[in-house]
Amino acid sequence: MTGKELLVRTLRHERLERAPWVPFAGIHAGKLKGHDARAMLSDVDKLVESLLEVNRIYRPDGQPVVFDLQLEAEALGCELLWADKAPPSVSSHPLAETRAIPTRIPGPGEARIGMAIEAMKRMKSAVGAETALYGLVAGPFTLASHLRGTELFMDMILEPDYVHALFEYAFKVEAAVAGYYIDAGMDVIAAVDPMVSQISPEHFNEFLAKPYKAFFDGIRARGVLSSFFVCGNAFKNIEPMCLTGPDCISVDENIHLAEAKKITDRHNVCLGGNIQLTIVMLFGSQSDNMKAVVDIVDSCGGEGNLVVSPGCDMPYDVPIENVIAAGQAARETAQARTILEHYRGAEIKLEVTLPDYSSLKKPLMEVFTLDSATCAACGYMMEAAKEVKGLFGDAIDLVEYKFTIKENIARCMKMGVANLPAIYLDGKLAFSSIIPSRKELEDRIKALL
Repeated sequence: MTGKELLVRTLRHERLERAPWVPFAGIHAGKLKGHDARAMLSDVDKLVESLLEVNRIYRPDGQPVVFDLQLEAEALGCELLWADKAPPSVSSHPLAETRAIPTRIPGPGEARIGMAIEAMKRMKSAVGAETALYGLVAGPFTLASHLRGTELFMDMILEPDYVHALFEYAFKVEAAVAGYYIDAGMDVIAAVDPMVSQISPEHFNEFLAKPYKAFFDGIRARGVLSSFFVCGNAFKNIEPMCLTGPDCISVDENIHLAEAKKITDRHNVCLGGNIQLTIVMLFGSQSDNMKAVVDIVDSCGGEGNLVVSPGCDMPYDVPIENVIAAGQAARETAQARTILEHYRGAEIKLEVTLPDYSSLKKPLMEVFTLDSATCAACGYMMEAAKEVKGLFGDAIDLVEYKFTIKENIARCMKMGVANLPAIYLDGKLAFSSIIPSRKELEDRIKALL
């Protein structure tokens, strides 16, 4: 059985000899060939060269072609901020000052969408018989956030009709782009919508449930499989997501995988995840990565409907040997258990000094993120904080702690930060996995002042 057959049959809910292995090598793919993020995500030759190296070294059963949630936003007028070791982030929001609803649907040759399609066709020709290929579209909530900015969260309360109309437009864009990717030969269409973790089930059902159901029904009608990617603590929305009818749901380390699988199994939906990106993949050893995979498989039992993968797009500098070890454990889990019989995990032992919160001279806003440059939900949490910092100026202090830095991991542990992203005010949790509106955050800081 090829890796592609294994993944396809798993997503069709067959019980097979092992769970498929799908490493999310987006920007990390560039590391394998010495290309920075911008070079790889702007040049189809460098992109395909990097993806083929991922396929050769990591032997994936399934593989995303382009992991960049800004493709559609860029085509619709959002400006991008580039980094060497992170995908681009959106730096401008065309609808920030207006509630107009666009009508233009980007064509298959616009901006970098055409590059992505060309890469898909080349990968399909090169490895498509053996490896299932994923075409990723930015989820409509994330796309709407790119277009509107943080005002979208207040709009959901004050202007629900506008939000419905904006999401309807975003879904039309994503359906069109998904169609281009299906035409290019993609086996799985994945809607990547990290912003879903930032809303309640009530808001999910009000704004997203019906159009997402239509979206996944449309993909299925084309004879293609689907996946619903979400980042952050989206546990509360797992069941509503299942009810929209995807073939698979992928989650990150904020979610207890075994508990989530109890829900997805009830709805016969596959669950994908969720090797820790930083503690294990970036900073851990080969044994740590093997142990993480074995734990995922064992905790989810032998019920099938499981895809082993990182929690999201792997950081650029993840050691190559760690990914190889994770893949080996996914393919040969029994052997990995034997290798790990005397495993003892290494602890991160770093001393960090917390501020004396009782003696602060002015309010301190601390934003804990995976990395605001790479995680959409984290980026908009940080953007909300920066907007409010701009209102108060030097009257308050603002700092971001990125989980991609060892010292910040230790800080999170010492403070008991349970989920990312999160905002702490004077050392106390204010918002966790929920992006506040500007007014909500402004009122909380006024109370401190």
